[in-house]
Amino acid sequence: MNLLTYTLKNVAGAIITPPLVFFLITLAVMLHLKNRKIIAMQKLILGGSVNSSIELTLSQLVLGIIAGSIGSLILTSLGVVFSWNSGIAYLFVISIILMFVKPRLICFSYSAAILGAICILIKLISIFVPELKNSTILNIDIFSLMIFVGVFHIIEGILVLIDGDRGAVPIFTNKNGKILGGYALKRYWVLPIAIMIAVNMNNPSRIYTAEVIQNPNWWPLIKSSSALSLIASSVISIFPFYAVLGYSSITFTRSKREKAISSGYHILIYGITLIIITQFARFGILGEIVVVFFAPLAHEFMLKLQIKSEEKRKPKFISDEDGLMILEISTDSQLKEFGLDIGSKLLLVNNKNINSQAELCSMLKENLYNTVLKVKDSKGTIKEIQFRHNRNARFGVLLVPRNVDNEDVISVKDSSFKNVLRELRNSEYKEKYKDKEDKEDKNNKL
Repeated sequence: MNLLTYTLKNVAGAIITPPLVFFLITLAVMLHLKNRKIIAMQKLILGGSVNSSIELTLSQLVLGIIAGSIGSLILTSLGVVFSWNSGIAYLFVISIILMFVKPRLICFSYSAAILGAICILIKLISIFVPELKNSTILNIDIFSLMIFVGVFHIIEGILVLIDGDRGAVPIFTNKNGKILGGYALKRYWVLPIAIMIAVNMNNPSRIYTAEVIQNPNWWPLIKSSSALSLIASSVISIFPFYAVLGYSSITFTRSKREKAISSGYHILIYGITLIIITQFARFGILGEIVVVFFAPLAHEFMLKLQIKSEEKRKPKFISDEDGLMILEISTDSQLKEFGLDIGSKLLLVNNKNINSQAELCSMLKENLYNTVLKVKDSKGTIKEIQFRHNRNARFGVLLVPRNVDNEDVISVKDSSFKNVLRELRNSEYKEKYKDKEDKEDKNNKL
């Protein structure tokens, strides 16, 4: 059977064959529940949603399956192979442990570095304790391990480029006395991955669990001495499993699409660079040490580089004396009919300046059928809109305020999503209760 066909067959098996299919369903449900929370927050903030939870979940699954298939084909084509006793499974265990320590550490760059460092330490100790040379504990090939991590980052970079901006939540910060609008981006993708496992021919307890693969003449593309000796002395089979790639970032200087593109390119370049640097692992234990240290340090440098770039750039979403800038707009907002979108400015409402979203809502309620909006679209064109507000609908637009009262501030630092959502709901309830009191006072006066 052709190597590439066999790889795709195993990826497909992970999607439709028990028990892995149940794992996929579990992950899909978890992602859907997480996306429902994001949509709930969008609706509370905007009065409408930018995406649907089904759309967000399907893109994570479908794109993840496609990316997993491509990643598997790349890994098998390169000839990345692990022995059955290598301890590659510990890579995922370490990632999960690191995730609980700090969520961003779930990245394979850190778990692979830890796993590689332990392997190197065992090798060094075995110089003085010869008994460890034949040990089956963490007998992992660092060259294959880091190629694996590099390929994963290339795949992650592509996913971020394509899908990283979906489900972004608008946020605000205060800098030098000015309110800045921005976005918090967070996405996860479920990838079915098939990797090659080599089983020793002389191991009777393992030989029947493996299958001989007919390899083309060009294979493997990357030839390392350890991998070639492993292939020559073992039976090669491909086993499927699931991985989860995650991406999170914050920007106040770019649109969410621009930020996703910028982050995607950084991750892509890091993955390619790691694969190049991994070639040092061919030259023995010193080369392996270089690679193991490079992976996490270069990853941290990549993140710092993005932070520095963010700090140097000018804020993109900031309201000024001219008007209030639109930070987000729901798919069903009436203003979309007039060609307004993110980056447009609301200049005047009935020839009056407004300072915040609350003032806009108040004026719309007072002038349901007689509202004139003076706006400037993202191209700089100024126009007046005869706007008729639907009493039963929210405006569907989030504006960057010029200033915010302290009692209206909801901090997200060190707060769980559940707490932030509760605070938003409480603030919405207070707003409705205040409107009800105002109406009652007005009726009593009449």
